[in-house]
Amino acid sequence: MSGKLNNRRIVLGVSGGIAAYKAADLAGKLTAQGAKVSCILTANACELVTPKTFEAVTGQGVFTSLWSAPEDFRIGHVELAQEADVVVVAPATANIIGKVAHGICDDLLSTTLCAAWQRPVIFAPAMNTRMWNNPAVQRNVETLRQMGFRLVGPGEGRLACGEEGPGRMAEVPQIIEAIEAAIA
Repeated sequence: MSGKLNNRRIVLGVSGGIAAYKAADLAGKLTAQGAKVSCILTANACELVTPKTFEAVTGQGVFTSLWSAPEDFRIGHVELAQEADVVVVAPATANIIGKVAHGICDDLLSTTLCAAWQRPVIFAPAMNTRMWNNPAVQRNVETLRQMGFRLVGPGEGRLACGEEGPGRMAEVPQIIEAIEAAIA
C-alpha cells in the first residue's frame, strides 16, 4: 500500500461527545489507508461507543485508562505520544479542550496530550452551538491555537440535539486531509 498514511502512527483520542460514533469510521478509514491507529477512549466516550468497535476496525488494542492497558502495550503514555506521527482528538469536547488549554492531566487522553505537545496535534471540536459559542470555550480554543495545536472544524448544520449552527464535528475526509497536511 502506498500513500501518505501508510505505516504512519496515529493516536486517535475519542472524548465523550455524541459524535464519538464518527470516530470509529475515522479509525477504520485511517487503518484502511495503512496507518497504525492507537485509540484512547475517555470514560465518557465509553458510555457512547465501545472499545471493541475500535479494536475491530483498527486491529489494535484500545486504551481506556491510565491504570489499565491492552495486553500488548509495552510503553507508557509518554512513549505513546512520542512515537505518534500525529495525535488527533475526534470528537474534541469542550471538556478535553479546556483540560488541555489549562494543563489538566487527570485521565489517559489528557495526560497523553500533555506529553504530545511537540508532535502535530489536531482537534476536531464537536459540541452544542451554545457550548461552542461560550466565551470560555472560545478562550480555550484560542489558547490551543497559541500553543500550536491545529483545529479542523467545527462545521455547521443540524446537531444531535436538533438545533442548527456551528458545533458539528468535521467530516471524516476533512479530518484525514488535516492529518495528511500535518505529516507532510
